[in-house]
Amino acid sequence: MQITPEALEQEFSLQTAATRLDFLSRRDSGATTLNTVADRNDDDWSSLLDGGTSLDVPESLELLALGEVIARKAHDSQLVGFRAALRGGASWEQIATALDVTPEEAWAAFHRALERQERTAVLTPDEAASARELAGARPGA
Repeated sequence: MQITPEALEQEFSLQTAATRLDFLSRRDSGATTLNTVADRNDDDWSSLLDGGTSLDVPESLELLALGEVIARKAHDSQLVGFRAALRGGASWEQIATALDVTPEEAWAAFHRALERQERTAVLTPDEAASARELAGARPGA
């Protein structure tokens, strides 16, 4: 099995992916020694405690892929937050403050998220059009 974000995305929920990423991150010693391989007895879990730990190649690749999975899932959930805030009457200034960006950048991010979900068929064209209407005009325009 190849370690890819697509494979892991199907396997892990956001919470599980974050927990696994945290576990792997904490296990890595952060040593900067390059091109060294440590022998490890896979039958003895205490071998992980000998002289610090570092991730093997599959774990390292899993750590990278999990970071991408979490970023994608978090990014996709952002649209839910945008729409909920807009339905609740939040202004683009308030949304921008929550994202630490300008209102124009927040509005553009909302539209990019809409386009991405429309392109991947998460949203139908009618749902995307309704969301665009909810967003209103670009701030400062």
